[in-house]
Amino acid sequence: MADTMFVKDAAKLWDISERRVSTLCKEGKIKGAKKQGKSWIIPVAAEKPADSRVKSGAYIKKARPANLPLPIGISDYRLASSEYYYIDKTMMIKEFIDERPMVSLFTRPRRFGKTLNMDMIRTFFEKTEEDTSVYFKDKKIWSCGKKYRDYQGKYPVIFVTFKDIKFNTWEETFDGIKEVFSKEAARHIELQSSEKCNEYEKKAFDNLLSGDISEVELSGALLNLSSMLHKHHGTAPIIIIDEYDIPIQQGHMKNYYDKVILFMRNLFSGGLKDNRHLSYGFLTGILRVAKESIFSGLNNLTIHSVLDNKYSSYFGFTSEEVKEMAAYYGVSDKYDELCEWYDGYRFGKTEIFNPWSVINYFNNECEPRAFWQSTGSNDIIGEIIAEADKEIYKKLTSLVNGETFTTYIDTGVIYPQIKNNPSTIYSFLLVAGYLKVLNTTPAFNGDFMCEVALPNREISLVYHKEILQQLNNIIPQPTAISIQEAIFSGDKEKFQKLIQTLLTQSVSSFDIAGENFYHGFMLGLCALLGGSFISSNRESGDGRYDIQLKPIKQNLPGILIELKAEKDCTEEQLKKLSETALKQIVDRKYDTEMTAAGIETIYKYGVAFSGKKVEITVG
Repeated sequence: MADTMFVKDAAKLWDISERRVSTLCKEGKIKGAKKQGKSWIIPVAAEKPADSRVKSGAYIKKARPANLPLPIGISDYRLASSEYYYIDKTMMIKEFIDERPMVSLFTRPRRFGKTLNMDMIRTFFEKTEEDTSVYFKDKKIWSCGKKYRDYQGKYPVIFVTFKDIKFNTWEETFDGIKEVFSKEAARHIELQSSEKCNEYEKKAFDNLLSGDISEVELSGALLNLSSMLHKHHGTAPIIIIDEYDIPIQQGHMKNYYDKVILFMRNLFSGGLKDNRHLSYGFLTGILRVAKESIFSGLNNLTIHSVLDNKYSSYFGFTSEEVKEMAAYYGVSDKYDELCEWYDGYRFGKTEIFNPWSVINYFNNECEPRAFWQSTGSNDIIGEIIAEADKEIYKKLTSLVNGETFTTYIDTGVIYPQIKNNPSTIYSFLLVAGYLKVLNTTPAFNGDFMCEVALPNREISLVYHKEILQQLNNIIPQPTAISIQEAIFSGDKEKFQKLIQTLLTQSVSSFDIAGENFYHGFMLGLCALLGGSFISSNRESGDGRYDIQLKPIKQNLPGILIELKAEKDCTEEQLKKLSETALKQIVDRKYDTEMTAAGIETIYKYGVAFSGKKVEITVG
């Protein structure tokens, strides 16, 4: 088998996705490729087929027909489904009606369609003066039969979202929650004069409407509103709480955690626990937070996390949905690029694309970027990383090098655990969308041992920006600045001295595991440097460089780094090894990409490691 290779080997050699290699095999475009069982076997000597697809950097603008606009930032279901390109998720309603759990909690990363789906549910079930069936008659749910259509427009609905409750103090948070409930009360203004509600209830309603309400009174708002709606309409309402954990996260970060937890516990207990005025309840968030005792005694709560199969295809886009969307906008040839950048998530057993990034990709004339970056607060991850030890640092940097590892995942991880157990970083990264699960093995208490990796190229870039840059306790900011000054000025002696100091002070002997470790170490270090786009193990010229820093602005130099590592080297052997690394950069023309981009000054570094020793040659 030495003269053959598998799909994953060809993908790495040719720097394209495994999916693309398999497609080329099926299309007969790889000479000598043969199917063996479920796998393709490819001759090592086979040449990479010419890529006839339109390159993203040379995207050709076409006169586009009158297609529907893209729903960027649209979370209003009526608007999204009637005036924008909408991917039909209404079968989520059918799945719910078939099972009818009393209270459902859906946990997903930010920007994966949680609010839009909750508004879809509200629009479907809510009893209003408007005939809202028009928003569903051309959707999948409507063709499922009378049984399901009979649920449409039959329930009063309480809908509150805490997505904007991000304040520094409990007093500001409480005022924000009061405003949310005041606006929701205004949607049910008919209760103010309802003959079926008593004067005590109407007074409580007026206080809620005006915002002149105490903390104790507001904690009973869900119970009081649901009771009044039940009396007035003769049907118990549906309660929807979107992004329920945002105030809890803020409370943890801003030191009013105990106060917000106590309030939320009372609020949810009244509205969701043993409430005879409740038909169904829905909640969304990033974290499960069930162990917070917010849902203490709530035995009717059904949780759907990123590891569960049910409802797995309704948050984010499936591969078929992305293919249809690409065809609609006339860019079917971009599917492989979409896969490389925005695919790779696994919710349950379903492969999922990041919907926010896919939509923005199409809107950006199919120029791939890290659109998901900075779409939400990541202070909590920064706090966890601040507690990271060297073992966690090593694992985090290894992910950028395409490696995987198996770790315990607690889907009910809670904020107070962070400082006591920094290894919870992996659970947070998974539920927040920075990791994907490759394999799961049930552990205990409903948790799992999971093999994890980075999902896609976008997250690799986001990971540099939002994760590795926060490793200041491993590499202090002054040291990072000194390294940046040295590396961007070609000061080999200063660069080598700083790296040597870091190796001596920050790396223990048992950490020295080979070139992969040093690659992760250097890549994590480069992530701390500003002004450049970082890429790793990418094809340029006649091979694949180890690390490239491509400047964002033309006045900065480009940087190429080739790494070598051997054990027990003498000083002379280490020097020759660094010279060999530099020669590889030159001989294989790794500077091709940056030269073509018009970058005039490019520093090339051959970096050789042996244990805690380092030698650098610059060219």
